[in-house]
Amino acid sequence: MDFLMVQLNKDSKIPLYEQLYKGIKDAIINGTIEEGSKLPSKKKLEDYLAISQTTIEFAYSQLVAEGFISSEPRKGYFVHNLEELALIEQPTPLVLQEESEIDSYSIDFSPGKIDTESFPFKVWRKYAKEVISEGNKDFLLLGHPQGDYILREQIASYLYQSRGVKCTPEQIILGSGTEQIMPLVIRLLGRDAIYGIENPGYPLTHHLLEDDQKSVPIPIDEDGVIVSKLEQTNATVMYVTPSHQFPTGAVLSATRRNQLLHWAYQQSNRYIIEDDYDSEFRYTGKPIPALQGIDQNQRVIYLSTFSKSLMPSLRIAYAVLPKSLIAQYKKKYSYYAATVPRMDQHLLARFMEDGSFAKHLNKMRKIYKRKLEIITKTIAEYEPIVTISGEQAGMHLLLTISTSKSEDELVLLAKQAGIRVYGLQEYVTGELDIATYPKIVLGFGGIEVEIINDAITSLINAWDITKNTADSI
Repeated sequence: MDFLMVQLNKDSKIPLYEQLYKGIKDAIINGTIEEGSKLPSKKKLEDYLAISQTTIEFAYSQLVAEGFISSEPRKGYFVHNLEELALIEQPTPLVLQEESEIDSYSIDFSPGKIDTESFPFKVWRKYAKEVISEGNKDFLLLGHPQGDYILREQIASYLYQSRGVKCTPEQIILGSGTEQIMPLVIRLLGRDAIYGIENPGYPLTHHLLEDDQKSVPIPIDEDGVIVSKLEQTNATVMYVTPSHQFPTGAVLSATRRNQLLHWAYQQSNRYIIEDDYDSEFRYTGKPIPALQGIDQNQRVIYLSTFSKSLMPSLRIAYAVLPKSLIAQYKKKYSYYAATVPRMDQHLLARFMEDGSFAKHLNKMRKIYKRKLEIITKTIAEYEPIVTISGEQAGMHLLLTISTSKSEDELVLLAKQAGIRVYGLQEYVTGELDIATYPKIVLGFGGIEVEIINDAITSLINAWDITKNTADSI
């Protein structure tokens, strides 16, 4: 299927992505789009409907979330079985049972969750009131395409002090999340770019690249991405999470960092995309500077968000572009409107300017470190059957379980105990023999300090592992 007959009204108050989502959903339900059909790529739909790929990404993502379509890496989006969709649409007991199962997890070790108990609501509310009460009419109008200068200035200052990132506010572009910033960077680098992606790696990156860009999985080990493997490919862009690799937690070694930069310097069209998604939280040793800060030739594109440091719902991400790419951006995309509400931008800028952001980070760093200490102490009672890696930073770690059971079996046993965990294989692209024993990605950000010990103990018990013994499941 190359095209979709979906009517969009650009003058409507209903957002375009919502119109597109509803149009496709209705077409699936009434049979206009048949089950198993492949939907058009985002690029084809962009050209046909004259809308942005970001709009299409939002619509497709919502359809995936609701189960109407599925995303298959490097293949595209496909319509689900219509009989299953009919069940979703009908208020039957089966659906209620499924919803009950989803809600039945008493513990969720999601790597994407944060601690919501310690957010400084009082300070945040204060600045929200200030921004609104000032009655600045400019906030009702579109701001700078890259985001308002006041916030970009604060971000530039923060990045230099905390991460060693060297940039000016003019090099920063704001966007409403990585899923909005990343497609922009992809378009900026052109259709001929070939992307190296960490394997295992961040699922969103795979989804954003699967339709319109060629990608090459690059294996990682305990020192991060294996640059020698990258050098054997025709990739021109390498996407990395060097400070705390997702999902293994590996830190890119100093040697590998130099190798990666050297790789980028060999050709003028090579770039590194550095996703520094949870670099604020490091618990052992000195903070590791960002790759961007040691880049001598402007080959690193730096990405980050406030999702882990503040809250996912804030929807503010940013990219720091090399000066040459900023010039291209202004030439090609200066007509784009900033996707982050201006009031939110000014609220966050004030929160950062008065030191509240730094204070909050220090507080959360202590809280997450305490959670990690409890996990480490609890797991130590089950070594060597269960071991930890990737715990130096961030809000997730990796458990290796010496057992004859598979990852899927461990995940199922945990589910039966009301505990949600995530197997490492969920983040693997293609076939990759990454472990002798199963590995579980364990996020601890959203688990309350008071219950972490019991939560870990319940998980281990679900796997029928006893303390300090050679007997495992």
